Amino acid sequence: MSEFKVHHLVTELIEHLGSNASPESYVENLQRAGTTTVSSYNHATQNCVRQLAQNSPNRESFIEKYEELKAKNTDCLRPFIQLLSVISEDRKLKEYLEKNAKTASTNLQNSQTSQASVGSISDPLRDSEIVEKVTTEDLPVIRSRLHKEVEIAEEKRSLPLNKVETQEKARHPNYQSPVMPNWNSVRPNMNLDFVTHHSGPVPFAAPLGAIPVCSQESMVIEEILFCLEGAESDYIVPNPLRGLYETRVFSISESIDPSLHEMVKQILPLASHYSMVMRFIQEKSQFECGQVNHALTAAMNTLIKDYMVLVAQLETANRKGNFSIHKLWFFIQPTLHTMEILANIASTISKSGAKGGKVLSLLHERTSNYIGDPAGQELCLYLTQNACVPYMEILEKWVYKGVISDPYEEFLVEDNEVIEKEELPFDYSSDYWEKRYVIRREKIPVFLERVADVILLTGKYLNVIRQCGKNVKSPQAEEIVYTIKERQYVEAIEKAYRFASKTLLELLMQENDLMGRLRSVKHYFLLDQGDFIVQFMDSCEAELSKNIDDIVPTRLESLLELALRTSAANGDPYKDDMRTELLPYDLLFQMFKILSIETHEEKEYRLPSDKLHLLGLESFCFGYEVKWPVSLVLNRRAIACYQMIFRHLFYCKHVERLLCRVWICNKVAKSFALRAAKTYASAFALRQRMLNCVQNLEYYMMVEVIEPNWVTFLASINKVNNVDDVLVCHSDFLDNCLKDCMLTNPSLLRTVNKLMAICVHFCHFIQHMRRYYLDAELTSMLGPTYEGYEGSDAYAEETPPPSPELMGNVAGESDSFEQSISKFNLQFTAVLVGLLDKISELGRENNNEKVLNILYRLDFNTFYTEQLERLCDDRSMVGGGKEETSG
Repeated sequence: MSEFKVHHLVTELIEHLGSNASPESYVENLQRAGTTTVSSYNHATQNCVRQLAQNSPNRESFIEKYEELKAKNTDCLRPFIQLLSVISEDRKLKEYLEKNAKTASTNLQNSQTSQASVGSISDPLRDSEIVEKVTTEDLPVIRSRLHKEVEIAEEKRSLPLNKVETQEKARHPNYQSPVMPNWNSVRPNMNLDFVTHHSGPVPFAAPLGAIPVCSQESMVIEEILFCLEGAESDYIVPNPLRGLYETRVFSISESIDPSLHEMVKQILPLASHYSMVMRFIQEKSQFECGQVNHALTAAMNTLIKDYMVLVAQLETANRKGNFSIHKLWFFIQPTLHTMEILANIASTISKSGAKGGKVLSLLHERTSNYIGDPAGQELCLYLTQNACVPYMEILEKWVYKGVISDPYEEFLVEDNEVIEKEELPFDYSSDYWEKRYVIRREKIPVFLERVADVILLTGKYLNVIRQCGKNVKSPQAEEIVYTIKERQYVEAIEKAYRFASKTLLELLMQENDLMGRLRSVKHYFLLDQGDFIVQFMDSCEAELSKNIDDIVPTRLESLLELALRTSAANGDPYKDDMRTELLPYDLLFQMFKILSIETHEEKEYRLPSDKLHLLGLESFCFGYEVKWPVSLVLNRRAIACYQMIFRHLFYCKHVERLLCRVWICNKVAKSFALRAAKTYASAFALRQRMLNCVQNLEYYMMVEVIEPNWVTFLASINKVNNVDDVLVCHSDFLDNCLKDCMLTNPSLLRTVNKLMAICVHFCHFIQHMRRYYLDAELTSMLGPTYEGYEGSDAYAEETPPPSPELMGNVAGESDSFEQSISKFNLQFTAVLVGLLDKISELGRENNNEKVLNILYRLDFNTFYTEQLERLCDDRSMVGGGKEETSG
């Protein structure tokens, strides 16, 4: 999760809690806590459980519940336990939550009471009103509606597979699941489990008290063999189940001899285990339970066949005679242990509702737990290996071919493919890398958790290569088989990953010339081609100075084509992918909308409907056409970042050009008399300070931010081994450029934007006022020299006159020229000092901020130092006064 998203979530949480705390400290703690290792994480969880158990009023029940959830492999159990521990330690938070809980419960009780009171009073009245309104003409309609409701209810009752149908709807639309009859409820006598028809007292046969013990033993053995096969007997009767996954309990006739009675109680757990396993097999054999459960039940069925052979052998021995209940107990000892393990596995999987990778995780943990029991571990290993077969087949197709064949959604990778064409997004390739294939963490087997990200990337790489029209097959493909030791299948997955990453990286770098594309984007968006941007601005500035609704887009495209063909950009092989765009919002609106995503302020930044006052210079940016697979790197997010940096640099370049034109027009002052020239000295000085400020800002962004970051990007791109490293390097380059160019800091961006606006207002003011002041005072002095000056009207022709609202805001109509310049000077100095103060404040918080270079460049001769120190002193005095007041 990115730093901005974490910051927004923390801010939103603090607002919901009604706190005024600063989110920065909490974000730092979260990022610091996110670097903990797995071992320390597990250790912290155990400490939290121990502490919660000590503070709990019922320690045994708390630990029992925790162990039950842990056995079910419940998702998010560890973070939830740690959250409970934090709440139990924080007294203020506990009091706050208790207070809110009491308030919520009170409101709920009040609402329920009001509803009950209203219902008790109004229901009889409403019923009487309905009865009064019903006439004989309405009876046929009511009868037909009742018939329809009864038919619907009957259909629901006759369709036991509603759960199956809902899962089919949620499954991939190309897959059609077969409908399997629910024989368990339609024909229960076909089951291999017990069938109980009684719900009252247990119906035993005639008592055995009058029969000798030796004869009772023969009858009891026969009864036990019936129960071991899942058949109800006369003196050992199965009780109805309390729940679907509960252990089967039997009732034994009290007329049986006490010694035989105790032996029966020892043997009957085998029948209970058999009942649990058979219920599991019958339930998990349904189609919607998935291929892993199908494979597991098939393996269990094989063991059940051996169990049935054993029961048949015991029946044969009993018929031959000389067979006692003690011999029966002796012969079933190994089978009892086996069936107990099977029943425990079946119960755990059924209670947790596990499917796919979660089933394999439970089986793997059970196999590891039986390390001291060789027979039990061998049995669990047999079940796990058989259950892994379909999962490993899906895994092999994914890491060797880049194809997912997962009809029951069991695999750890989810395919979010868009099937319907009308549902396809505008630019699906830009979201492909992050949204097409994602990991479902709850379906990752424990033994594949370490390589889950590698598995995801391997298939994604191969899938991209396949979508480029190339047939790819890993030359090192080998069968992946589950073993307790991870080395075998981990090595096979890593080999497939290395092949896929190398193939895709060569495809991008060599066949599609990714670095050439990135250099081309840098030329245009980051103003790397100086002659191109100068020619483009010379030809398009008059068009871009118009209102956005008055601009002809085709004319801009033609001027862009002309600038590309007549500059050094003509040698770029990718220049034809450039295009022009006019966005319906300015840069400030765009950046603030991005920074406010997932916060309450996001709703304030809606697309402005009124574009009448938006000039082309404020809405213009370049666009770039990118084809697959280069669009994985130059996706919509990356192009948007380039566009935001370009708009910032482009507008700064425009302001610099305005100030340079003012400087050209002011060259006429060289011919003025000394007394007349002094009148304009303050305006010339202010113009030079503005030009120096804008040029230094441009130099900082282009030379001290973009170029060093680009060099770092090139150095890191030469060391990458896969496409994800390329994406990370490119994203870091853009993020660093945005941050160091002050685009991600709302306060700095707003201040720089205000500074540029003052410079533009000043240029418009000089252009507007020169004909009233210059002409009146200097035409008589200079005569034909001034009238024949070439640059006298150049600025007036190329720059549009400012709006009346602008001139009213900048200077009063009654102000003199010197007073207006003085106001501009005060405004510019105040904003610039404010910007330098914000930058110095950032430097005090973090000395590594590159933006401090602006402070050193703009205040290189300590011109603004005195004002900055005075501002800091005033702030410290205000802070000291507040502390004294609060004290």
